[in-house]
This record gives sequence, C-alpha cells and structure tokens, in this order.
Amino acid sequence: MPGRAWCGEVVVADIGVPARLVAAQNVTLFENAPLLWPLPWPDADTHKHERGHVIVASGNHTRTGAARLSARAALRGGAGLVTLLSPPDAVAENAAQLTAVMLRETIDETSFGEAARTAQAMVVGPAFGTTEAHYKLLLAAMDATPRCPLVLDADAITLLAPLTHGLDARDVMTPHVGEFRRAFPGIWGNSTNPVEAARSAAAYARCVVLLKGASTVIAAPDGRAIVNTKGAPFLATAGSGDVLAGVIGALIGQGMASFEAAAAAAWIYGAAGEVYGPGLIAEDLPDILPLIFNALAPASLRGKPIG
Repeated sequence: MPGRAWCGEVVVADIGVPARLVAAQNVTLFENAPLLWPLPWPDADTHKHERGHVIVASGNHTRTGAARLSARAALRGGAGLVTLLSPPDAVAENAAQLTAVMLRETIDETSFGEAARTAQAMVVGPAFGTTEAHYKLLLAAMDATPRCPLVLDADAITLLAPLTHGLDARDVMTPHVGEFRRAFPGIWGNSTNPVEAARSAAAYARCVVLLKGASTVIAAPDGRAIVNTKGAPFLATAGSGDVLAGVIGALIGQGMASFEAAAAAAWIYGAAGEVYGPGLIAEDLPDILPLIFNALAPASLRGKPIG
C-alpha cells in the first residue's frame, strides 16, 4: 500500500450500494486484523503435549543464532515443546545458550525425516546452510510420510530456488522480495504487484506464501489473500524474520490452519515492533510477544495482579 505514505485521514463513506449486493460478493482480499484468525488458547486442563511440538533446524557452529531466535519465538508463541535440531559441530554452542528449548543432535537425512514425522510443525531455513548436504536434509523433511507442515524461510527458499514443484498445502514459505524473485522468477517478472505476485506464487507452489515487505501479503493456494499493514520500520533489522518464522510454527503447531497462522503471526510480529519502537533488535522480539498475546487473550486468560 504505497499510497499510505502520501495520504492524510481516510474516511470510509457510504455511497449507497445495497447491503445485499455487498454480501453477495466473494471477497478474497482482506486487510489483516485479529477478527480474521481466532487464536488457539489452552484450557485449564491442557498439558504441554497438546500445545504442539515445534522443531527448528540449526545451522553450523558459526550460524546458530537465527535458529535460536526462531526457537525462542516458537516457545513465546505458545508451543508446548520446542526442539532445536543441531549438527554435531554446533551442539556445544547451542547447548550453552538454550534453557527451555530442547536440543537434539542430527547427523543424517534419516533423523531429519524422522523429525518431520514426529513434530506438529517444523521451521527450516534460518541460517540453515545452502550446500548440497543441506538440500538433501531439506528434501528428507519434505519427503517424509506422513509429515508435519513446514515453515520454509531464508536458506530453505534459496535451496529450492527456482521452485520447480509444488509443496504441501499446509506449508508456508516466507520470502522477502529478493528471495521471492529467485524462487519465482517468472512470476515476479510478469507482475510487480505484491498481491497478485503472492497469489500466483501460492497457486504455483500449492502452499501458503507470505511475501514480506512494508505491506506483507499472505496468500493461499485457493486465491485468498490478506494484506498486513501492522508493523514498524524498526522491524527492518537482522534476525527479525527468524522470529516471525518461529511464531508461524508455534501457531501451526497449536492447530491453526497455515493461512490463518501466517496472517496472525504477521500481525502479532508487527504489533511487537510497534510496541517496542526505536532501538529494537531481533533478540528483543520474543520477550515482547507475551504483551501482544495478553492483549489478544480472552479476559479469563489474561495476566492478573497478585492478590
């Protein structure tokens, strides 16, 4: 929505279109808002295994921070369990900086595929790596049967670019414009309209596509699209997208449909950026998430004063 930088107050006026005609329209483009995606909330007797197990794949020992950001965001996003898959050379580095996040060493495609079969959601891509070995690990997760939904970010998108085959309808790809161009070169070349580009990519990839930008577009394979304008310029900082991927994984892991989970995560992530303001870095974001979830929660589940 580039026009928003140039306009003043916007007033929605009734121009006399009958309500029955409006109701008959098959609307497929929405502006993101909490009414579009009821969040999953725990009951009094819910235990951690019912809140979903999210697995996040780590990169090597020099590239571990991004996956830890995703993992911490998944925990803050409500996942009952989060496990970080770590290559052998990164186990010590990850173990030194993890507490509530569990750690599992993974050494081959078999263990990677097993992870995709046992989790409720899996995040692959944040500083994951782009070698042939990483490509084989990613394919092992994609080919696992049955498998959980995958949130594919950053290096996972690079590994698949250009995308030549469809994914699972429950998967979510989260490219920024540069990654989108590499993954879908023909689509971006034919349309620079983010809504139409994201819709075309989602239909082609047969999965949810979240095209990141000042106005993020979330598109489903069936043509539905949501434009997210919630956010702040301070979110343009290294690692913030890794947090977004973790929140998406958390919501999917708790049972949300992938399209709604991606839209909700984009709004929540944007709200966190607005709340924090100047000085924000990615490490701050997971700890702001409880404030946003608290504001969205039913009154009975919100934090209460002691006494």
